[in-house]
Amino acid sequence: MTGKSQLGEFLQTRRSQLRPEDVGVPTYGERRRVPGLRREELALLAGVSASYYTRLEQGQSLSASSAVLDAIAGALRLDDSERRYLHDLARADRHRTRGRRPSPERVTEATAQLMDVLADVPALVLGLRSDVLAWNRLGHALFAGHLDPDSPDAPVRRPNMARLVFLDCHTRDLYADWPSKARAVVGNLRLVAAQHPQDTALHALLGELSAKSAEFASMWADHRVKACTVATYEMRHPLVGPLTVVQQTLSDGQGPNVVVATTETGSPSRAALSLLAQATDQPGTRHSTQDTQDTHPDDSAPTRPSAETA
Repeated sequence: MTGKSQLGEFLQTRRSQLRPEDVGVPTYGERRRVPGLRREELALLAGVSASYYTRLEQGQSLSASSAVLDAIAGALRLDDSERRYLHDLARADRHRTRGRRPSPERVTEATAQLMDVLADVPALVLGLRSDVLAWNRLGHALFAGHLDPDSPDAPVRRPNMARLVFLDCHTRDLYADWPSKARAVVGNLRLVAAQHPQDTALHALLGELSAKSAEFASMWADHRVKACTVATYEMRHPLVGPLTVVQQTLSDGQGPNVVVATTETGSPSRAALSLLAQATDQPGTRHSTQDTQDTHPDDSAPTRPSAETA
């Protein structure tokens, strides 16, 4: 996952996905041996020399300026998330460092307080690599009722939502449109990998998923990027049947993210969620406490969207 130039791989893949007719490049009916734009066509659209762009795509140049990257992003028709991802990849290539073991992730006191408030809403606390650091009673019941409710408390047994989506049959069956959920997970992991290229645990997870899931490997090779902070999913819960939830990710930009699942007022989905709460029949909330630590003195409860998704 940490090849010589992730930037070059991304550029080549996205160039091959862009058809000449999408950007007004005439082909005069010629037969092309490879899909997408040619390097010289993309370079012309971006206003850079073909030789420079070729070196950039082949990983032979690590000095692209922000202006050049923005020009290439425009030529490739990248959205805002993809544009930031492009800059993150270029920054990672310029400042390659040896991989390092990440520090343990913990639930902050502010986040623990927020989980207490969210007792009646399914909620998870997810770490950088989608590890479940905590969940409340409804969060556990909705997303992973087949797992031990205490599993987030022990780092060696913590569930990982990306691993569950691709490798766990229960989670796969939970989503009516599983491919959509899977693509969102992969797109988010790409963003995280570009922002944290030195994280050895993250790259170990990506390697495991690629080896164990051909679908993950295929989606990862597609280089699609997706910052999915709000998404609607139809779920098929084994206890309460179908329901539609809006999954929203909240973050303070510093620590773990909180993912909540909401339903429309008065809807059958809200009734199904209420039925699930009754079926679990356990008062109070359930979240990790032994790993709770106020890691930032001025930490506050998550209030704004982040790229992390459940």
